[in-house]
Amino acid sequence: MKQLNMQIISAFFMGLCLLMTATVHADDRYGKQKVVYHINYDDPKTQASALGNIQNHINAVGAENLDLKVVLHGNGLSLLLDPDALANLPKFKNANANETMTAKIDNLKSQGVSFNVCENTVKGRKVNIETDLHNVDKKDLVPSGVAELARLQGMGYSYIKP
Repeated sequence: MKQLNMQIISAFFMGLCLLMTATVHADDRYGKQKVVYHINYDDPKTQASALGNIQNHINAVGAENLDLKVVLHGNGLSLLLDPDALANLPKFKNANANETMTAKIDNLKSQGVSFNVCENTVKGRKVNIETDLHNVDKKDLVPSGVAELARLQGMGYSYIKP
């Protein structure tokens, strides 16, 4: 009986050690990452897919190991554009910030993802960030979306265009 108990205890601790080793290897696989996602298209399905890719990225690497930014310019602002604002902004074909999309955006923001909005697009398309865009304020604006992408890549951010 004692021998059986010892075998059970040994098996338990071996399993625990294997589990801990697997966790350590998962963390080591990706390490710390700096990543910028580029969105400049207005298709709602493609944008929803991009948000899914970002969530999968966070799930794999861990929010604590990830500095992730999304840069939006041109038609990409439609991701944050309130559908009610579309009638007053003729340079946009789509306004995709519906309830489902905004919930995904807010969830990503709560995990540390920042959404950087091109100020050139905002000015050129006469977008009011307070009334037309979902959850955007002045600190989210960057002077130029494409210049921001180049700046971040120069700082070591990996570029992803989903």
